[in-house]
Amino acid sequence: MNTTLFTTPRDLLRYAVTRFNTAKLFFGHGSAEAYDEAAYLILHTLKLPLDLLDPFLDAKLLPEEVAAVLAVIDRRTNDRVPAAYITNEAFLGTYKFYVDERTIVPRSFIAELIPEYFAPWVNEPENVSNILELCTGSGCLAIMMADAFPDATVDAVDISADALEVAKRNVATYELEDRLTLIESDLYAKVPAGKKYDLIITNPPYVNSGSMSKLPMEYRAEPELALDGGKDGMDIVRRIVAGAAERLTDDGLLIVEIGNEKEFAEAAFGELGLTWLTTSNGDDMVFLLTADQLKL
Repeated sequence: MNTTLFTTPRDLLRYAVTRFNTAKLFFGHGSAEAYDEAAYLILHTLKLPLDLLDPFLDAKLLPEEVAAVLAVIDRRTNDRVPAAYITNEAFLGTYKFYVDERTIVPRSFIAELIPEYFAPWVNEPENVSNILELCTGSGCLAIMMADAFPDATVDAVDISADALEVAKRNVATYELEDRLTLIESDLYAKVPAGKKYDLIITNPPYVNSGSMSKLPMEYRAEPELALDGGKDGMDIVRRIVAGAAERLTDDGLLIVEIGNEKEFAEAAFGELGLTWLTTSNGDDMVFLLTADQLKL
């Protein structure tokens, strides 16, 4: 390609949006549309502030800068990898995390509930002492929980050693090594024996088999282990629910994200009386169970 056709970020932005739309890329990892993702990738590649596009739109670019942006546009379009794997960063709320292909790209409706301390279910956040996160991946929710509940210690579990290497990097970035412990474990198997938790949270693999086969290429670039929940999406969730009672304090809470699988979750656990928490996407993404409910 003749790179002299591009002299400004405005030129590259127009080109990227056209490429992305023509290729029918899927946007589900931080950006909602082609324009937002193109702007983000251009600003990141040029090492410019991510919230300041307009002042730089007509800036003259060096040939090597144009080449670098075009390479990123090509990779996003041709390889269909999530933008987060290209930039090695992802955002949840006000938090930024390192990510790569070893872990799923962070996205969670539980993250929206943490700043409010899961009110009204957690009445006294300062009394939360121990938190367990299952299927932690990059460690993002565990880090946000440790930040929100500064008097608590957090155990963050994942079966993938590769994912925990990514989580370790993020934990170090936020300097939480003294309060956040990463555990390589198949759910509860290697969690400290006898330890009780005030909160257990999890965003586990929950995609059902039918949906797995229809996932966009961007999602198929992520570790299958972090997505595949079996025939009805509830294979891992069943094990989490089954083991939670003996791990919770008497007034503890289990909070589980299940995405678009409410129908299957109700079929599997409806007799327990699931409470559905309100998120930006409605009342069908995250359910809550109390320790008393789990003991029934």
